[in-house]
Amino acid sequence: MAVEVTSWDADAAQRDRLDKPDGYAAAGIPVYVLIDRDDCTVTVFTHPEDGRYRQQVNAPFGAPVEIPDPVNITLDTDPLKEFVD
Repeated sequence: MAVEVTSWDADAAQRDRLDKPDGYAAAGIPVYVLIDRDDCTVTVFTHPEDGRYRQQVNAPFGAPVEIPDPVNITLDTDPLKEFVD
């Protein structure tokens, strides 16, 4: 599993939301979690195939997020609200 938090710089949209998911999928990382400080969301990418994740689930900060196998946990995202402006 890989977890990333969006950057505050101008390249964040391209790098954090597009390039990194594709790179992790190409590397075969089964689960990628993106914590997006701009959108106040958590996105869970799963099922990497041919360099792309085939499934993604978005949830707002505050909602529980299911992280599937091989991690198999429920992430409490409520504390993330404290770290955004």
